[in-house]
Amino acid sequence: MTEEEIKNAINRLRNREIEELYVKHEDFMAFREVLVVQDDFKHFKGIAQHGGNVVYRYLDTPRS
Repeated sequence: MTEEEIKNAINRLRNREIEELYVKHEDFMAFREVLVVQDDFKHFKGIAQHGGNVVYRYLDTPRS
C-alpha cells in the first residue's frame, strides 16, 4: 500500500464508509507509520488475525 492509499483507507474507516479495514502482514508497518500520527489514533482498534494480518475498526470512544 502506498501512503496515499493508506490515508484514503483510514479516512474511509473514520468516516464510516466501511466498518472494518483489513491490513495484510506485509503492509502493516507502512500502515502503522501513517496511523500513529493521526490525531484520533486512539479511536482505531486493531484486532490481530492469523498470519500477522490485522483488522481495524473505528471506535466512537477512544481506547484508554
